[in-house]
Amino acid sequence: MTPEKIECLIIGSGPAGYTAAIYASRAGLKPVLYQGPQPGGQLTITTDVENYPGYPDGIGGPEMMMDFEKQARRFGADIRYGMATAVDFSGNCHKVTIDDKFEIEAESVIISTGASAKWLGLPGEERLNGRGVSACAVCDGFFFRGQDVVVVGAGDTAAEEASYLAKLCRKVTVLVRRDEMRASKIMQKRLMSLTNVEILWNTETVELLGEEGLETVKVVNNQTGKETLLPATGFFVAIGHKPNTDLFKDYLDMDAAGYIQTVKGTSRTNIEGVFACGDAQDFVYRQAITAAGTGCMAALDAERYLAARTLMAEEQEM
Repeated sequence: MTPEKIECLIIGSGPAGYTAAIYASRAGLKPVLYQGPQPGGQLTITTDVENYPGYPDGIGGPEMMMDFEKQARRFGADIRYGMATAVDFSGNCHKVTIDDKFEIEAESVIISTGASAKWLGLPGEERLNGRGVSACAVCDGFFFRGQDVVVVGAGDTAAEEASYLAKLCRKVTVLVRRDEMRASKIMQKRLMSLTNVEILWNTETVELLGEEGLETVKVVNNQTGKETLLPATGFFVAIGHKPNTDLFKDYLDMDAAGYIQTVKGTSRTNIEGVFACGDAQDFVYRQAITAAGTGCMAALDAERYLAARTLMAEEQEM
């Protein structure tokens, strides 16, 4: 089958991918976007979004992503269902295989494959996701003001999430599997200074209980075997995220955790014509609005790259 040749390919959707599609479309790049296995990204499993500008009354995550998609389509973006299953960035034209079936040759590629939260795999965790269970305190902590919540984790992420929640919630209980935390000393000191934070050492979660929403967290002390029921309406899993970037590891520079490294202040990667945006390269902020911002950057960077390439070709022909 003859490869399809396009100017701009966007791999992945969500705020970053759809924003890139909007800007690339308006720039006349005729972008093709493949939505991947989770069209709309992590926001499609978020019930309410209240911190994105332009939605004064808040909006459901899936509904917001539908708005993003509609806007991208309005400007002419070719949005397709499908998943990139192989890439070859070794030549001047970037080759991407879709669904193991056919190949696309793209002059520029924007990667917006996002990152996935690591979950514990607990009974009740998936069922109560969005109804008390979350992997982002900054996103969802607002909904738990004045309530009792639980945070699981022992690193800087867990310490930061718990500290943030302590400003909003009545009580924050932190569950740590061992008798010490991995978080930096300064983060631990800050966390332990908070009067409404309790740390339960050598403690693991057994089950999440509740009907319409989370009501109780069953935990066990892994030294004594004693089980305890903790009343809580919020359960925050803070054991990290995994960027969805394995597909590109043979070509793109990444950090130890797999986040794509970009040139500071840009979306450019180490491969010319390949750009990265959103949570695939952002391990610090991981917010919808910052993802959208980097999606804009990627489209503008791609536009400038293609324009410079066209100008160079014209000069060579003269």
